[in-house]
Amino acid sequence: MTEDPLAEHPTTPATDTTDIRLVVLDMAGTTVADGGLVERAFAAAAAELGVETGSAEHAEHLAYVRATMGESKISVFRHLFGDEDRARRANTAFEKAYGELVDGGLIAPVPGAREAIEELAGSGRTVVLTTGFARVTQDAILDALGWRDLVPLTLCPADAGGRGRPYPDMVLEAFVRTKAAEDVRQIAVAGDTSYDVLSGVRAGAGVVAGVRTGAHGDAEFTAAGATHVLDSVAALPALLDGDR
Repeated sequence: MTEDPLAEHPTTPATDTTDIRLVVLDMAGTTVADGGLVERAFAAAAAELGVETGSAEHAEHLAYVRATMGESKISVFRHLFGDEDRARRANTAFEKAYGELVDGGLIAPVPGAREAIEELAGSGRTVVLTTGFARVTQDAILDALGWRDLVPLTLCPADAGGRGRPYPDMVLEAFVRTKAAEDVRQIAVAGDTSYDVLSGVRAGAGVVAGVRTGAHGDAEFTAAGATHVLDSVAALPALLDGDR
C-alpha cells in the first residue's frame, strides 16, 4: 500500500521571522498565475496515452492531478500510467503542451509577486524559485515573464537529484547551493499546495507559508503543517519583517 505523504507531519518549531535569510518560493500558483494551464496540458498528456476527455478514467486521473498539485509531474504520471515508458510519454506530451500555452502568452505574474521578490532581495535575503515542472518548462516560464535575472537560482526536481515535492530536496538544495543561511530554521518556504508546505516542513524551515492564490486552501495547509497562511506571496515581506 502506498503511504500517504500527508498522513503525518512533524511540527515546525516557532522561529524569529526576521532572522530568515533564504526564501524558497514555488512558481505556478504562487508567484505565477497560469489560469489552469496544468489541467489543459494534462488533457494533451492523457490523449497521448489514449485516455479520452470526458471518460470516467479521465475524470479520475484529473482528480488525482488536482490533489497532487505541486508534486513533480513525472511522479504524477508514474502513478497514473504505471510503467516508466508510458509515464515518460505522458510527461513529454504534458511539457510540450504546457510550453506552447506559455509561449501563447497565457501566464502572468501573481499580482505583487515580482515586487515581493524584489523587496525580499532588497532586504538582504536570497530568493530561490522552484517548480515541479521539468527544466525546459521552467525556463519557458522564466523567459515569458522576463524573470531570467530576477533571482540568483531556480530549481526543478532534476536539479535536486530527481525528487520533487513533497520531498524536501529542492529546499535543501537551495540551502546548500546558496549558502545564504547558517541553519535550516533561517529558511522560509511559500507555496500554494500542501506539497509545497510539506516539503518545507520536512526540510526544517522556520517559516512555511501556504498562499491562497492557487490549488489548495487553509485546511490542506494546516494538515500539512504550515506555520502561516497568507492571502498571497505579496504579503510575505511584511511577515518576515515582523509587521504581521
